[in-house]
Amino acid sequence: MEVLEQIVKTLNTYLWDKNILLVLLCGSGIYFTIRLRFIQVRRFRSGWKRLFGNFSLRGKKAGDDGMSSFQALTTAIAAQVGTGNIAGAATAIASGGPGAIFWMWVSAFFGMATIYGEAVLAQKYKTVVDGAVTGGPIYYIRAAFKGKFGRFLAGFFSVAIILALGFMGNMVQSNSIGESFKAAFHVKPLYVGIVLAVIAAFIFLGGVKRIAAFTEKVVPVMAALYITGCVVILFINHAVLLDSIRQIFVMAFNPQAMGGGVLGITIQKALRFGVARGLFSNEAGMGSTPHAHALAKVQKPQDQGEVAMMGVFIDTFVILTLTALVIISSGAVSSGETGSVLAQMAFDRAFGSFGTIFIAICMLFFAFSTIVGWYFFGETNVKALFGKAGVKVYALIVVVCIVLGSALKVDLVWNMSDMFNGLMVAPNLLALLALSGTVSRIAKGEDTEMFSRR
Repeated sequence: MEVLEQIVKTLNTYLWDKNILLVLLCGSGIYFTIRLRFIQVRRFRSGWKRLFGNFSLRGKKAGDDGMSSFQALTTAIAAQVGTGNIAGAATAIASGGPGAIFWMWVSAFFGMATIYGEAVLAQKYKTVVDGAVTGGPIYYIRAAFKGKFGRFLAGFFSVAIILALGFMGNMVQSNSIGESFKAAFHVKPLYVGIVLAVIAAFIFLGGVKRIAAFTEKVVPVMAALYITGCVVILFINHAVLLDSIRQIFVMAFNPQAMGGGVLGITIQKALRFGVARGLFSNEAGMGSTPHAHALAKVQKPQDQGEVAMMGVFIDTFVILTLTALVIISSGAVSSGETGSVLAQMAFDRAFGSFGTIFIAICMLFFAFSTIVGWYFFGETNVKALFGKAGVKVYALIVVVCIVLGSALKVDLVWNMSDMFNGLMVAPNLLALLALSGTVSRIAKGEDTEMFSRR
């Protein structure tokens, strides 16, 4: 076990601490931004119109032929908007100062171009297996690299995402819910985990139809609830709101320039933690959300690419930014706390004891919706590797992980989740870059061919 722990620690050091993944993800975003001629700016208005033009809490039922564009987006956002939007923002600020938020915005801006490419390719190379539409990186990786190498990369990606999100990632999410409910309601985390597992099993067994129905209803409600809570706090803290915004910009380039700066924070730290937490939160380039966007019933691949960009915008520029402003304006940054404890303190200062309850409820919405989204992403890859026969076994393991994760916090599991999250990025980015010409042609309307059947 000690050998495994050391291997995981070493890999995480190179993947995350030495900024290898940050360079790859940001570099890819910059490349796609330039190659697609700032698609996130040119097509932002169109994407916004598509988002609200398809808005519905009771859309048409999803099925073997896919789901609506809005359902695909809410399924993607369900995975994107998770505990990272609360604890992740707090960690970035505690470790990199308020200036880290500026670098979050920068990474998200370029990430919008990357996720456009992911969604377009997911649409382009989606296929029909056993009568049902499916798609994701495993299919466009095979299209980018033929033969054994392509099959190896695709298989490697699938195994990594099943482990990172389906199993270990969902343990992390259920643990966040269990801990927050323990703090707010003094309920044993194990009991919370059992209830979560039962509800999750009900949703999982309903397949894509039930998953889409869940996300299209829950995601808008949870976003509205959280945004409302944050806006109320910012109204309470309105006297320091402008100063909080100023801190973000000034301390991105000079962390010690303003009162309240955390000693020892440098520009490098602000950039490193801002970019890292931003990318980890919105998942642009990681290969997760394309599984949802592949199922969208749209006329052209670029239509869903525009919608996909809105997911990153909502995740980072709206929800994560509101969290950051609540934390900075509360003055809790100087407390020395980090993660969910820092976020909790910020909400408590405005709402009193209700702050703990509010965060617990938001954690439930955010983390459980992420569980559903991540389960779905893993299921797509289980089907690709093992066929329908493997789905029930996979679902059972995920349910067990939810229960175990709520009651246990094993550092090795958390570190392995980070490791596999990092490992699945490489094959996804390789395929994206290899197929960047295809993405460019689709964006220009020169490639209109849609998916194949087998």
